[in-house]
Amino acid sequence: MAFEPEKDKLLKLWRCEETGLIVSINQYNNGEPKLQIGPRVAIRKDGKESQRRAGRLSMEDLMWFYEIIDEVKDELSRLAGPE
Repeated sequence: MAFEPEKDKLLKLWRCEETGLIVSINQYNNGEPKLQIGPRVAIRKDGKESQRRAGRLSMEDLMWFYEIIDEVKDELSRLAGPE
């Protein structure tokens, strides 16, 4: 089965303003909502956004993720529903 972009839904997104790291909850078709870490978004000199892999996380990334982890967990639990 081929990937169909129109079936890929972004349900919730968090962005670290300092590092550009994106954490999001996504769902493909009617599948289970899942957490995605990355990409990392940077602003180029011309003002446009540029995306790249999240790669390894810095201490700043980790501390930011630690601050939002309860909110992320609650949102993913809410969207995923009971098991």
